[in-house]
Amino acid sequence: MLWYQSIPLWFQKISRNLIWQLPTEEKIIYLTFDDGPHPEITPWVIAQLKQYNASATFFCVGDNVIKHPDTYALLAANNHRSGNHTMTHMKGWGTDNSTYFDNVAACSELVKSDLFRPPYGRIKPSQIRHLKHLYKIIMWNLLSCDFDQTLDKEAAIEGLKKNTKKGSIVVFHDSVKAEKNLKYLLPLYLQFLNENGFTCKTL
Repeated sequence: MLWYQSIPLWFQKISRNLIWQLPTEEKIIYLTFDDGPHPEITPWVIAQLKQYNASATFFCVGDNVIKHPDTYALLAANNHRSGNHTMTHMKGWGTDNSTYFDNVAACSELVKSDLFRPPYGRIKPSQIRHLKHLYKIIMWNLLSCDFDQTLDKEAAIEGLKKNTKKGSIVVFHDSVKAEKNLKYLLPLYLQFLNENGFTCKTL
């Protein structure tokens, strides 16, 4: 398993205004996809999910919604949910609050959702204090690591399987950077979830 793949419970507890997983007694998983929509990769993801009757939540970058409106429309058409991922994939760290809030608000004009995920998971406490009144701030407790260009794919899929639990929020990316690893990991993970009785729902 990769050391950074699973978020420790103690860390989740000290960040109480952020949602890391959803407590449930049912075998439910919340698959999420960041950084799209992409005109080729996002439809591929949708097709993979459809094979297993799985629903997911896509955290979309506003600029990509503008570039690929037809692809974005496919999400709702296939019973998936969208979330705000800022207009330009902006990091909260190192960005003044006014600029950051304007970037989030610009995306909200395109992505009508009460869900927000900060790009890279990097968000300042002052930004959390403001945005928590406008959105549910969604993080994750399990990372696919598909963005890692040096990824040990076998270790990554084993880590996903080992750390999957009821209510897990799992991150993938429907992006060019992640494409190679995504296309290896996602089919295997969906098969694992199906074989082990997990249902994939939207947040």
